[in-house]
Amino acid sequence: MKSNPVKRALQAGEPQVGTWLSLGSVVAARFLARTGIPWLTVDIEHTHTDIQTAAMMFGAIADAGCVPIARVPSGSHDHIKRVLDCGAMGIVAPMVMDAAEARRIVAACKYAPKGNRSVGGGLHAMNYGATASEYYLKADDEILVILQTEHINAVDIADEIYAVPGIDAIFVGPNDLAATMRAPDGTPPSKELMESTLQRILAAAKRNKVPCGLHVTSIADAKRRVAEGWQFIAMGSELKMMLEGAAALAMAFNPDGAAGELAKY
Repeated sequence: MKSNPVKRALQAGEPQVGTWLSLGSVVAARFLARTGIPWLTVDIEHTHTDIQTAAMMFGAIADAGCVPIARVPSGSHDHIKRVLDCGAMGIVAPMVMDAAEARRIVAACKYAPKGNRSVGGGLHAMNYGATASEYYLKADDEILVILQTEHINAVDIADEIYAVPGIDAIFVGPNDLAATMRAPDGTPPSKELMESTLQRILAAAKRNKVPCGLHVTSIADAKRRVAEGWQFIAMGSELKMMLEGAAALAMAFNPDGAAGELAKY
């Protein structure tokens, strides 16, 4: 059975920079999985991507030697079970608010006796090049369990959350985090406050020996964050990459008609 190279790299303290898939396109996933990017996350939380499309994307990504991850709509058992049974090699659970929720998410990713994931499915084993029996025996050691910190209340109890056994990485959602830090009149947090909050999260993850990452918008940002000690880093999305390329072309030849920002990520 194939091992999960992204999980092994994170455990070794190495950075892993990938991107988000927002378009729900199997063809785009096939191409991107062959670029050398180590992992691709299929976003099922904030997109139109359904489970059948996601399953085909997981397979296309895995067949190319890349690691398919799913961002689930929430950290519920049924969402986690479904994407793992359809072949995702890891999950990103959004808006994790406390240690109890973290423990439930870890349990949903692991078979008994470590957790309560139910035994079933067939696509998962194919993506690992294994038999179903091999998968059931070894999957607990290969599935990536990534929790998102996206609320200032979760930052305040970060040590409690990050101390939960079985977490492979923490991932910061900067947009949601910033939204929870707005002043009563809606004023967003200053850049200085936002940066100090990010450093609080990174420090808490380091104290608990859990790799930490975040979403960035440029290669320069990714390099800067790697130098700071962040490991699991997402740069934009396939949608953002496509739009940036098209916007550059529009600005070069039709600046008056060039569109403004169409997607944050």
